[in-house]
Amino acid sequence: MKKPPKTWIVRGGAVLALAVAAFLMWTALRPSGLPEGIVSGNGRVEAVEIDVSAKSPGRIRDIVAEEGQMVKAGQVVAHMEVDILSAQRAEAEAQLAQARNSVLVAQSQVVQRQSERASAFAVVRQREAELNAARRRLARSETLSREGATAIQERDDDSAQVDGASAALEAARAQLASVDAAIATARNQVIGARSNVDAARATLQRIEADIGDSDLRAPRGGRVQYRVAQPGEVVAGGGRVLNLIDLGDVYMTFFLPTVEAGRLRLGAPARIVLDTAPGVVVPATVSFISDMAQFTPRTVETADERQELMFRVRVRIAPGLVQKYSDYVKPGLPGVAYVRLDPAAEWPEHLTTGLLE
Repeated sequence: MKKPPKTWIVRGGAVLALAVAAFLMWTALRPSGLPEGIVSGNGRVEAVEIDVSAKSPGRIRDIVAEEGQMVKAGQVVAHMEVDILSAQRAEAEAQLAQARNSVLVAQSQVVQRQSERASAFAVVRQREAELNAARRRLARSETLSREGATAIQERDDDSAQVDGASAALEAARAQLASVDAAIATARNQVIGARSNVDAARATLQRIEADIGDSDLRAPRGGRVQYRVAQPGEVVAGGGRVLNLIDLGDVYMTFFLPTVEAGRLRLGAPARIVLDTAPGVVVPATVSFISDMAQFTPRTVETADERQELMFRVRVRIAPGLVQKYSDYVKPGLPGVAYVRLDPAAEWPEHLTTGLLE
């Protein structure tokens, strides 16, 4: 038996009414779009990663910083074994003491040679006096010999004495020159010994620096992200021990189309809303706009939008704000970044309520 046409009309009208009601409800409850002059993009909070590495190969003695711990710049986060370096330091200290003693010995040699020079110089003066006396005697003998007042033999003897005194003077001068050469050698030995002292001191300073570098310190303030190695492990020179994230440089990277990126300026105000805290609005500033267009990464845009060239944009969060609200702002969290293209545009209400300060 067929149903009356009136029943179909009633049912059709009810379905139409329900559809209209559903459309009106969806229209009323759907999120409002962004005002003109404000655009958004999906991104993820990022931070500069820093590796704390061993300068020299060695064994890790201990790691004093835990994962997730906040550390300050210069704070010790790990220690390396220094047994070998301590032995090298003791050896270098002994070499330094030996080099310093060599300087003293060389200096005493200079003093001794200078004393010998004074003695040799006195001998030269003595031999010069003897030669002068012998020459005067020879002159008198020659005068008397010409007058026949003295024997020729006496003149010959005085002449022989002059020759002997002259030879003795030459020998004394040669000895003086030899002593001068010995003094120069001793002074060079002092210079060499002092150079050995400088070399030993530099070696000791290098070892001291290596011992100081065995205390691994955080180059910047930040949070320990994870341990790369464990106590007791041997790492090579430059081997990573810890990984830090620099909370002084936290940002979110996202992509904008060419038209919107062309209107954006550096230093423009921005807002970040993280998926984990939708009621919290994090203020930021545009710190980077790529000067070259590129394809949008898969994790950010849809397949159709990947076919269009996009510009990479970075908004940076103030370091003080990150430190103050580190529980909210953590690297790796996804969210949405909003930027203001038009300075006169007003932020919508959901981007002003819950704004961190």
